[in-house]
Parts: sequence; C-alpha cells; structure tokens
Amino acid sequence: MSVADATDAVREGHAVVYPTETVYGLGADATDADAVQQVFDLKGRPRDNPLSLGVPSVDAALEHTRPTALEERFMRRFLPGPVTVVVERRSTLPDVLTAGRDRVGVRVPDHEIALDLLARGPPLTATSANRSGSSSVTRVADLDDRIRDGAAVVVDGGETPGTESTVVDPDRGVIHRRGAMADAIEAWLQAEQ
Repeated sequence: MSVADATDAVREGHAVVYPTETVYGLGADATDADAVQQVFDLKGRPRDNPLSLGVPSVDAALEHTRPTALEERFMRRFLPGPVTVVVERRSTLPDVLTAGRDRVGVRVPDHEIALDLLARGPPLTATSANRSGSSSVTRVADLDDRIRDGAAVVVDGGETPGTESTVVDPDRGVIHRRGAMADAIEAWLQAEQ
C-alpha cells in the first residue's frame, strides 16, 4: 500500500508498518495516547518500556522536545540517520509514549519512504515492527502475523539493512545501545567533553 494510505490510517488512529534505514518500524500517532497504546498492544511490549518519537526533521522534533544546546548540536550533526537521541520531552507527548518519563528518544530516519510518511502526518511512534523479544524485521514477508493483521497499512519498501539505531543521551555522554555509527558518535561525544 502507499504512503498516502498509511498517512490516512495514522490520522484515523491506526498503526502502520513502514521501512526505515535500519529495520521496519511500527508507527502510530505519537501524540495520541490511544494510538500509542495500540502499538504497545500489537508488540506485546511492557508499558514501562518507552517508545521513541519519529519526526521528519530536527526542527519538527523541537516542537515536541526541549533539547539542551549540546543535544541540539548533536541532533543536527547525526540526524537524519540511524540514531535515537534521548532528550527532554514537551507536554505535547502523552505519558504512555515515554512510560511517564520526562525524556524521549527522537528518530529522524534517513529513508525516503519513512521521511515522506513523517512529513505528511503527525509524528509517529518509532519502534521496530516486531513482537517484543523477537528479532527485528528487515522484510515485510517476515512480519509476525499479529503485527501484519493489526496494522491498518503495511508499506513495503523492500529489504532494509537490519542494523539497529544507536541510542544515545548526548548530555550525559551515554550510549545506551550501540548500533549504526556508534564509533563516530562516541568520538563526537568525547570531543565535546
């Protein structure tokens, strides 16, 4: 199905599957608590394990987050790209997205289809399109039936690379998960300290 179909579904409160430069993502309107809840349900994900925020640009992220000067410099250096940047959230994001925490992971995927989808509609949940505890999905054919059947639209963008994003908290100088570009990120953080 098309990006336009996925955009319509998201606006109607449904979850969709979309490709990124890492793995397939499961997206729903990140500002809608009920839509976010649907993503947790589809994934079978514990509610105390927060989801990230997918946006089309750093400027769009600033509408929903309050990064420090250092965090914003980091975001402008590494986004779009296979990086999840943990920053302070604004009240536009529901507690369910962040498991009640005051910080949220921000993703700006470096993928044409994902960016098109994000540019057309609201910010999305940015989480892998797999059941919790299962491997991430790099091909639509490998989607768990519960995800495939539960998503209103699946946008097939072919096989994705499969490398997970690096999750980083620049202000604290912490890499929570090493993935793509981890060495470059580590070098940047060291240079800033």
